[in-house]
Amino acid sequence: MRDRSHCRAAAIATLGAAALLLALPARAEDALSTVDRVDLARYAGTWYEQGRLPGRAQDECARDVTITFTPHGARALDIVTRCRRANGAEAVDDGLARVQDPPTNAKLEIRFLPLAVAWLPFAWSDYWILDLAPDYAYALVGSPSRRTLWILSRTPALDARTFARLVAKAQALGFDTAKLIRTPRSGA
Repeated sequence: MRDRSHCRAAAIATLGAAALLLALPARAEDALSTVDRVDLARYAGTWYEQGRLPGRAQDECARDVTITFTPHGARALDIVTRCRRANGAEAVDDGLARVQDPPTNAKLEIRFLPLAVAWLPFAWSDYWILDLAPDYAYALVGSPSRRTLWILSRTPALDARTFARLVAKAQALGFDTAKLIRTPRSGA
């Protein structure tokens, strides 16, 4: 009897701790702010990845990462990500971005899994635009969990000063920029 009550107390304590840990990221997510407004038509086009936090989705990408967005209706964008693997072969991945915050268009979700599994919660990832040049020349994009981060530009090279400013902003927002991978470009 005594062992059963200890097990019950341990289970309740464990569940309480798990609930607390699950609640903490939600508070951190609320603190992450995005840009005021994104014009999806202007955001469409090709972006060159300048840096990113490591993630399973891009493990195969060794260099030359580009992301091309094409309008898909009023509140979505088709995505084509291209990169070079370490062996030099090209990898291509198609996906979809959908707007989650229509007043700003700054909070999107992205999916690269097949449509058949799009209904599963893990099929979609947050893609929040945290900084954007007035002329759409560069962007800082991340997730409210702070596990994903990308620094993007419209040209293959981004000047060092702008890159450093975006890294500093990401760090100030709570991203672990010590893990940031600078995306190599062929011929650079």
